[in-house]
Amino acid sequence: MDLTLYCVLAGGLITGFSKFSVGGMGLLILPVLMLAMTGPEALAVLVPMYIATDLMAIAMYRRDVNWSVLIALLPPALIGVLLGTWLLGSLDTSAFTPLLGGLIICMIALGLWLDRRPTGIMRHPVAANVTGLAAGFISMIANAAGPLFSLYLLEQRLPKDAYVSTRAWGFMIINAAKLPMLWSLGLISRDSLTLSLYGLPALMLGASIGYWLLRRLQLSQFKWLIRIMASLAAIKLFAFS
Repeated sequence: MDLTLYCVLAGGLITGFSKFSVGGMGLLILPVLMLAMTGPEALAVLVPMYIATDLMAIAMYRRDVNWSVLIALLPPALIGVLLGTWLLGSLDTSAFTPLLGGLIICMIALGLWLDRRPTGIMRHPVAANVTGLAAGFISMIANAAGPLFSLYLLEQRLPKDAYVSTRAWGFMIINAAKLPMLWSLGLISRDSLTLSLYGLPALMLGASIGYWLLRRLQLSQFKWLIRIMASLAAIKLFAFS
């Protein structure tokens, strides 16, 4: 088994675990895949795996979706996906690695700031447009929009079930929109889809482990573990860029 397949299996395991446990590990998945392939190629392998987890999630959380919140977020998010596609198509491969590292650091810093200084800014009338645009762009480039998207939903004071359902549907729609964009850039191919399929068994195993551990973990400690690992991944990206 070569390095590429090992990385795809590890990425699938983390993807499933993150989606069905505490979340936040999306910052790690792309750097793991980039141990064996370039950033754009890694995105092409990752997005179909994400869509698979999104479909699993909405099958479990298909009720209590707050469509009014999603309708406010999704149009600017789709514009952000288009902007990210334009940048990805014009970006040199060597520039992708430091850009990804910088975006990961920014998302970690956002999480730390919000831990210490909760804010009501996300309930401002223009917050949905700004958040959606940024989330779509960051998701397309780095698959790291989870903290920003979750922040907006949390500030809407949604009930727990509505939060989980709305988040699952939002990411499913955004990730589905990314698929034809990657295809238009020539990144989706038979080989990339084959690698995505290879990652599905690990993805399902990770989802099972995450769902089982969710009720047994101290979330605050786990959140710090994710941040430390993501920081190390970002440092590695800068070091090898």
